Amino acid sequence: MEQLILRNYRETDATAVSQLFRQVYGDHYVQPHVYLPHLISQNHADKRWHSLVAVVGQQIRGHATLFRDTNSQTAELALSAVHPDTRGQNIATRLGQQLLAHAQALGCHDVSIKQVTHHPYTQRMATNLGFHNTGLLPDYVPSPFGCPAPESIVLGCRVIDGYQRPLPRQTWPASCRAFMQHLCRVFGTQAQMTQWRGPAIQLEQHANRHDMRIKELAPGLIKQIQQLPQHWLISIRLGLSQHFARDLDRLAAIGFVFTGLAPVDGRDGNWIALFHRGVRQRALELHCPRMQHLHDEVQRKIEVCST
Repeated sequence: MEQLILRNYRETDATAVSQLFRQVYGDHYVQPHVYLPHLISQNHADKRWHSLVAVVGQQIRGHATLFRDTNSQTAELALSAVHPDTRGQNIATRLGQQLLAHAQALGCHDVSIKQVTHHPYTQRMATNLGFHNTGLLPDYVPSPFGCPAPESIVLGCRVIDGYQRPLPRQTWPASCRAFMQHLCRVFGTQAQMTQWRGPAIQLEQHANRHDMRIKELAPGLIKQIQQLPQHWLISIRLGLSQHFARDLDRLAAIGFVFTGLAPVDGRDGNWIALFHRGVRQRALELHCPRMQHLHDEVQRKIEVCST
């Protein structure tokens, strides 16, 4: 049996990497760049993608990437694919370990990961790599496995040794206090708030959902959000502030459910709170009990609203 070797991505690998994703995911993978070798090459030439591959003989049998914008202190571990012929050798975990070391060499302060929920393997890998789960994105993307229902995503964050990503220090609401106190123990707290960057409010459509990014719930905004079409799946990313308890109550009153936190890309180390409305009813068995609780709360809200 030929030896499996992990090595850096090479410019000549683009076509083989694209073929690997077709072999693993067919035509359903959510990142369209993997289907165009020229874009794979361009992302590496622009140093936005930093990839490793697993090679057996002359064949690429595994792949993973570190996404990082130029000079960003935040990266994402993504584009993990392992050929069925070579599963069971911890290839994805081994690729992830090396990429986390590379993130540190690049000067990143933390790395995020999006974990699929169709199966438990990505979630288990993230735990083994030292990621801490921070939030749930229900019905987030079209299924990469060809399923009719969209895929829900678990968010994880791993802070690089020597750095911090603290949460704002405050008294958390009783409904999510245990979860938020857990995140405070993991990531620490600070009294001073960091600066918000970008527009105060954004609204974009992605596939079946509408994404809102909001600095703060300004007067009158809650009523406008409530009047958005009821059939929309709305995902709100709200700046995490000292007003979190008030924001939670106001959004819950118009049908939104809190599903955790997400780290903000950029140099400031901010966090955003996640809220959703319009999620479909579905059963999920998640590897992390805290993420399972968030999912169950979403489902409970659906049941209450439907009665």
